[in-house]
Amino acid sequence: MRIVYFTHSLRSCWNHGNAHFLRGVLSELVTRGHDVQAYEPKGAWSLANLLEDQGSAALASFGVKYPELRSAEYDHDIDLAELVDGADLVIVHEWNDPRIVAELGRLRRRVGRFFLLFHDTHHRAVSAPKEMRSYELDDYDGVLAFGAALARVYESWGWGGRVFVWHEAADIRRFHPPAAETDRHGLVWIGNWGDGERSGELVDFLLRPACEADLPLDIYGVRYPAEAKRILDAFGAHYRGWQANCAVPEVFARHLATVHVPRRFYTRLLPGIPTIRVFEALACGIPLVSAPWDDCEHLFRGGEDMLLARSDAEMTRALAALKSDPGLRAHLVRNGLETIRARHTCAHRVDELLGIVEQLRAPVLESAA
Repeated sequence: MRIVYFTHSLRSCWNHGNAHFLRGVLSELVTRGHDVQAYEPKGAWSLANLLEDQGSAALASFGVKYPELRSAEYDHDIDLAELVDGADLVIVHEWNDPRIVAELGRLRRRVGRFFLLFHDTHHRAVSAPKEMRSYELDDYDGVLAFGAALARVYESWGWGGRVFVWHEAADIRRFHPPAAETDRHGLVWIGNWGDGERSGELVDFLLRPACEADLPLDIYGVRYPAEAKRILDAFGAHYRGWQANCAVPEVFARHLATVHVPRRFYTRLLPGIPTIRVFEALACGIPLVSAPWDDCEHLFRGGEDMLLARSDAEMTRALAALKSDPGLRAHLVRNGLETIRARHTCAHRVDELLGIVEQLRAPVLESAA
């Protein structure tokens, strides 16, 4: 198939977690022989912030790690028909301009020669529903929602059988345990402070427990204001700044364990949706402890693939146990890898995507018969 994906940015992962999953999925599609092209708008905020924060050298790792991927910028006045010419499948991420989303729908209605899917990987359907419902999706064939709770929101908006659950997953070609183990020390957390959506939780389930368990803590990420950095300093955490996502396996390989601290929208309004970091951490073979989170879709085996802490005291005990018990660490690593490799790789998600396309194609073939 010829597949076109309209993303916010493929080259930049600065505060843009969907780029992690998208790179892995598109890479898998290319490996299977599909013709894949990504498009991103000129002036995308993730790329602009990356260049301002790190300079153009920060883009080098993308080209080195993903030489098979193609991404081109487009102006907002581009002829979209030219970009999707010959496409069998077009996928549009929810961070695109509403005008672009609408125009691609109108193209689908006029031309009708490709399937068109809207890909939602964010909480705005519940945190900013008016904004999301303003998108013109009537001419789309379906919605890819990155969790069942989000799919139910679209079902309530009338999408019924046209919304498909499509979780994120790990790119195990690049996210895997190190070839040779070296000494591991301390705790690492990779994520963004941003927007006050989990500031209190980061103190309760990361900073204070790490301090009380006497585990050195390294923190990587962006959007840490001065007050956040003062809080990190108060707990003795070391802020390391931005880290290219393709280098994250090397960071995980230096540390004893990591922690999952979900944003409030994913604990209160969209349960069952883990962040991409959960998949990536388990794929890299690092023990993981999660703050309170309802795995209502049973993606993982609680207590087996990762430890679950229901309170800050439980988090402290879990981190202390991981620090002192190599057998427990090995148990979690073994089980986490097993679950990722059996259920949650980008290859699994490509299988699911191709299955969705077949579902969409079946009525078309029947009507043509």
